[in-house]
Amino acid sequence: MTGSVIVTGMSQAASGEPTFDFSTNVGSLELNTPILTASGCAAAGRELDNYFDITAIGGIVTKSIMLAPRSGRATPRMAETPSGMLNSIGLQGPGVESFIENDLAWLQQRGARTIVSIAGGSAEEFGKVAAKLRIAGGFDAIEVNISCPNVEDRGQVFACRADTAANVIQTVRRNSDSRIPIFAKLSPDVTDIVEIAASVAQAGATGVSVINTLLGMVINTSSMRPALAGVTGGLSGPAIRPVAVRCIWQIRNALPDLPIIGMGGVRSGHDALEMVLAGANAVSVGTSIFNDPSAPMRIQNELEHELRIRGFTKFSQAVSHAHREIDSTLQINTAIDDLDPTDENWDFISE
Repeated sequence: MTGSVIVTGMSQAASGEPTFDFSTNVGSLELNTPILTASGCAAAGRELDNYFDITAIGGIVTKSIMLAPRSGRATPRMAETPSGMLNSIGLQGPGVESFIENDLAWLQQRGARTIVSIAGGSAEEFGKVAAKLRIAGGFDAIEVNISCPNVEDRGQVFACRADTAANVIQTVRRNSDSRIPIFAKLSPDVTDIVEIAASVAQAGATGVSVINTLLGMVINTSSMRPALAGVTGGLSGPAIRPVAVRCIWQIRNALPDLPIIGMGGVRSGHDALEMVLAGANAVSVGTSIFNDPSAPMRIQNELEHELRIRGFTKFSQAVSHAHREIDSTLQINTAIDDLDPTDENWDFISE
């Protein structure tokens, strides 16, 4: 866990600002900046590249790819909710071979840092996808999506149990280049997320991605039927950010050395800062992209500003800063400053 820093005041104006070190290490994954796209919200980044230079952020996390092409779930499969949205896309995609030939090749040519998200209906399928990626190469890390709620069989949500989560990670690790970092994407829909995080770490995960969407449901009051064809879907957006911060905090508190990629309802640099202070080594931006395709770049700039005005000179100083021990002397001095000298306890305290 990163040690605390003393925040001494505001930074200089832009013209006189010193260089800010925005780099971060998420385990063995080295990133120039801590901002990533979240899987499922920007495909492979090709469309976003029309709005900002995708090589200027930390990296692109691709949409989850499976072994074979998949059409996804029936429509309608999206519904707005207060402070968020439900999606029931169902892991639609072209399959890993098409992904390697088209999307991964484009990302490699573009020069973007790439984290490939993978999914599967069984541990064996996860392993086969990882094996094909190992042969292809051209990416920087794997995010193992063991927590997607948009599946017909809830038994496929491997992250809901420590043993099934660990089994998938072990299989992916065996079928991957040992030098490639692996991040297990976890679900908040569990009794103890720390238990799941510990199990995947022991199974060989480099770190964890926290959190995936929460399972939710909307009723259409006109038709008086579920709004989504798949009945339930994944809740994302600002509504889930406090849950994400809580999960990051709990994992960091229990597993201080485990790398964490935080995500869930990040709309601004201020939101991202909250996750960093809770313990995230990097932050993924997802749902915000739907109404602001430039959100990852904007949030990255805002996060740097939020860090500078709090006196940080490099990003790593802020990671887990909310976990620092409070200076008891500072607390006593603050308490003394608040006392009235006419109070009967003043003489005792001042001695």
